[in-house]
Amino acid sequence: MPQDAFTIKYVCEELKRALVGGKISKIIQPEREELTFIIYTAKGNVKLDACLSARAARLSLGETDKPAPVTAPNFCMLLRKHLQNAEILDVFQPDFERIICFDLKCVSDFSCSVMRLHFEIMGKYSNAVLTENGVIVGALKTNSIGENVKRLILGGAKYLPPEPQEKTAPDDLKAVEELLKGGGDIAKLICNGIKGISYATAEEMAEFYGKNISAENVYEYIFKLPPSPCITYFDGEPCDFKVRSILSEKKNFDGILEAQCEYYSYLYEKSSFQAAKSKLEGALNSALKKAEKRLAEINRRLFECNGAEEVKLKGELITANIYALERGMKVFSAVNYYDPEMREIKIELEETLTPSQNAQKYYKKYAKLKRTFESVSVQKTETERKLDYLKSICSNLSSAENKTDLAETEEELIALELYRPRELKKKQKSVPPPFRVYICDGFKILAGRNNIQNERLTKGLAADDLWLHTQKYHSSHVAVITEGRIVPDGVIKTAAEICAYYSDGRSGSKIPVDYTQKKFVKKPPKSNAGFVVYTNYRTTLAQPLPHAELLKDENK
Repeated sequence: MPQDAFTIKYVCEELKRALVGGKISKIIQPEREELTFIIYTAKGNVKLDACLSARAARLSLGETDKPAPVTAPNFCMLLRKHLQNAEILDVFQPDFERIICFDLKCVSDFSCSVMRLHFEIMGKYSNAVLTENGVIVGALKTNSIGENVKRLILGGAKYLPPEPQEKTAPDDLKAVEELLKGGGDIAKLICNGIKGISYATAEEMAEFYGKNISAENVYEYIFKLPPSPCITYFDGEPCDFKVRSILSEKKNFDGILEAQCEYYSYLYEKSSFQAAKSKLEGALNSALKKAEKRLAEINRRLFECNGAEEVKLKGELITANIYALERGMKVFSAVNYYDPEMREIKIELEETLTPSQNAQKYYKKYAKLKRTFESVSVQKTETERKLDYLKSICSNLSSAENKTDLAETEEELIALELYRPRELKKKQKSVPPPFRVYICDGFKILAGRNNIQNERLTKGLAADDLWLHTQKYHSSHVAVITEGRIVPDGVIKTAAEICAYYSDGRSGSKIPVDYTQKKFVKKPPKSNAGFVVYTNYRTTLAQPLPHAELLKDENK
């Protein structure tokens, strides 16, 4: 994301071609540091997004839609007051700085004026400042005189541009030539010494021209070479967008705005997916901890019940030796006639009770322990079943790769009352998210994304379709649609590898996967979503592999 003056130069040029002559019809502030302008142009409505956050400051066209807040913030109201229906006269970059200025003709019933909206794209110092005749009308981020700042951003103050960096201008060829004589890391030298060039851009420049780069080369790269916008990739994932790049793993675009838009849309989808996934994981982990804590308490109580038979024995020994006992005794020893070696056992007595009452006390304690054991054993079974079900949801979440994978898992957690979204969604009929669909040697392989999908997938299979699940691991339900054909071993192997990949054992090497026909798969009554039992199965060892090359595009 080299949002340096070099990249902003090309962004500004494209914005100028797209927006000059257009009129601002709508202004929204969806986030605290984001502004959206709907601009009517000769080619139709265009959406300009201005993100002024520290991590992703930029101006771009037509990115992901975000909902508008119920109440507009103060700066948004100020912009609406002055810029509603304003005509864009010019878009320019002043003095090769990380600033894009919009000159706007503002006409009202009583006045006509020209205002300037400055977008300062400077990392954590990014800001949007509206001025008229060089005086600040308002700003997204303001400061005050009391803050002892060098540059006052406040309504009524004179607008001063950010202090220039003590660097060489890229069009000063003599100064650049002297700078390049310094030797060492060329990219670092260019980045630290030449105005408006980030290290990422300097690296590309150094790779493009080599070690013998000259001042003329620097000037040519910045001002003369035609742009070749692209997104660069690393390990198959977008890692940056650039005006031009010599890297081979990249995707080219017609304009820098298009490349920037796709790159940040990818980042937005990725970050929103991670945020949604983290919320669900937090709710699920909380439920898992409660279930594990409850199971530990149940096991503790069951451990206490292990001595029930000894308690019963003591009651019987007191009854058998009642003739030898008297009130007031604290302890006595009796021969354990159940012990083959006839060893003695010490029995504690309560001195205020009669021997008969002491015997009854032990019998009552035994009866209580027995009832507790029976009750708690049922609780243990239910808690273990619930814990196993929660772990299956956890497995689904860990293998989730996009928002589609999360949709029904969220519904599942809401139904279990484990998760409550901040905004309750309106209940409406919607098409269920699709299964993961693979095509292998003419056979269709389906894989569920979560417990609800697993159940729907299994329920919809024909009796002779092949059904797969990992052995002793939570996993997606996988199916091979046979259509009456015999499934080749290669297709079974591929389906097993997909099943192993979407399981708890995906970090292993050889995962046992069971497979059988659907007619041998049954769902017990009142069991949790996705839970089945199966018979007549065979087992194969599979290497966890995603087989993305077989995945149909619409399901990626």
